[in-house]
Amino acid sequence: MSTATSAVPRLVTPQFVVLGAAGLAYFLADGILVPAVPRYVAGQLTGGNIAVGLVVAAFSLSALVLRPWAGRLVDRRGRSIAMVGGGIIFAGSVAAYGVTDSIGALAALRLLTGVGDAFFFVGAVTAMSDLAPPERRGEAISLFSLSLYAGLAVGPPIGEVLISTAGFTTVWVVAAASAGVGVLLALRVGETRAPTSDEASAEAVRLIPRAAVVPALLLLALVWGMAGFLAFVPLYALDLGLPNAGFLLGGFAGIVVLIRSVGARIPDRLGAGRSVRISLLCATIALLVMGGWRTVPGLVSGTVLLGVGVALGTPAIMMLALQRAPAAEHGAVMGTVSMSIDLAAGLGPASFGLVAAASGRGTGFLAAALLAGAGLALATVIAPRKP
Repeated sequence: MSTATSAVPRLVTPQFVVLGAAGLAYFLADGILVPAVPRYVAGQLTGGNIAVGLVVAAFSLSALVLRPWAGRLVDRRGRSIAMVGGGIIFAGSVAAYGVTDSIGALAALRLLTGVGDAFFFVGAVTAMSDLAPPERRGEAISLFSLSLYAGLAVGPPIGEVLISTAGFTTVWVVAAASAGVGVLLALRVGETRAPTSDEASAEAVRLIPRAAVVPALLLLALVWGMAGFLAFVPLYALDLGLPNAGFLLGGFAGIVVLIRSVGARIPDRLGAGRSVRISLLCATIALLVMGGWRTVPGLVSGTVLLGVGVALGTPAIMMLALQRAPAAEHGAVMGTVSMSIDLAAGLGPASFGLVAAASGRGTGFLAAALLAGAGLALATVIAPRKP
């Protein structure tokens, strides 16, 4: 009779739950701003399409540039200071939106909001990796990502309701207050960096750690196609004779949420390397099917496959990045890898649009499949037999 059982280390601790709640409050604030900012620029500030694009993009620009610096701060000074400081900057800048009377002033505040986002996000995701046992990191990343999905799903409808019933000033106050709740919860989480962390090693960490480069490229290859899909599937669905793409977008999100919740342990069980390869294979086939089989069944099948690929891929790629880096580099690694999301969110739709303008929307999906396939080839080359 064997009493030596392989006990599974505990993941869902009170500290982990509070961290998830902090993320939810923060991402809810982010979601509330999604419909409000463009409507405020076009309505209250009488800006045109270019002004809307610039103000919305300013947030992503500063967040993208500062994520590596946020990672360095997280490694040198701790996770808590990044979450709390970032959340305060985010909340304070959003609260000031209501006193702006020009597009330039609002764009400057949006840059500041992006600064807050860079520090809060990198601090939170690194804290999450600290709290997760190594063998359950994939599950931890999957569960933590649900706070982002929930905030970005619930936030925009709340923003729309507030705009129509209470006005933009109330929107900014509510969003800032929600981010403030995230700050208070982050204070409750406290510092998660191990007290034995090597301060000297943290000081020597590169701004872009070598261990983060390949995972960042893999995530870029995965998210690039997803970003193009989200931007153009509403139009592509009309091309194929569908009345709208609502059920496709809802189904895609539902698949991601289902796998990230019920199937949260799949990346841990399969292993990071295998999960990444499966993810990029699914994404490549999905985009090929959507672009090559230009029918409603082809679009539906591709959407399902892409949902599976995205659901597995992001946790697995972050697992891979953390496995390749020492603990003193975890913040810098997360900062670098998360840059790929910002890059893909901007460049994916832009490149898709250029290809679609020249050769049609179906060809846009095929072009995105090439990048996903390149990511699959890279993942196969770097770890052809390792899990």
